[in-house]
Amino acid sequence: MKKILIAVTSHDHYSSNDVPTGLWLSELVHFWDILEAQGYEMDIVSTKGGKVPLEPRSLKGLYLDKVTKSRYEDKEFMARLDRSIASKDVKWDDYIAIYYTGGHGVMWDFLEDKPLQEISKHLFENNRIVSSVCHGYCGLLDVKLSSGEYLINGKIMTGFSWFEEIVAGVSKHVPYNAEKEAKKRGAKYKKGFIPFRPRVEVDGLLVTGQNPASATITAEKVVELLTTLPP
Repeated sequence: MKKILIAVTSHDHYSSNDVPTGLWLSELVHFWDILEAQGYEMDIVSTKGGKVPLEPRSLKGLYLDKVTKSRYEDKEFMARLDRSIASKDVKWDDYIAIYYTGGHGVMWDFLEDKPLQEISKHLFENNRIVSSVCHGYCGLLDVKLSSGEYLINGKIMTGFSWFEEIVAGVSKHVPYNAEKEAKKRGAKYKKGFIPFRPRVEVDGLLVTGQNPASATITAEKVVELLTTLPP
């Protein structure tokens, strides 16, 4: 069975103020648990490889839900985040899907990660699944197909909204407005009326979730699509 590639950030701070950031852990855990329960194997990839930084806010209060806390305390699971694969060392044909996690760090390194862009291009053009949640869609913004067209052009999709950035209090510290950039590239961007509530969009083999609360549904939609792919 083909494996699933999970992309995470290597970037550990907001460039504007040096405040730490990184992977939003629940977005990895909620997806991982559902896919693992279905028997899929997963590899973790990052821009630089090696140790993955964690977003401190994702480890506090209600954000660290019971499921995520269990994984956070699981030394064997967390050790995987110490040995992520560098994107330049990944062979796209080993995978049947890619899932881009969020956390604000991805706004810096995903956008410029050419190897990840190539992986997504090849997967999508070979009828495999491309998915993201929250800020993960920053990894899709500059993916171009062999035709030169943006992968997200004309696609219905979602991701962390600009309004959610404002409510979260970080809009002044992020390098760009991801929602606006997606629209500039031709995406048919959708978002929920109420911020931080689950929302997922499926357009063919593209699956995108709006925010951390959307990770579980994103995973479920990916599982549904996986059952439709040829062996």
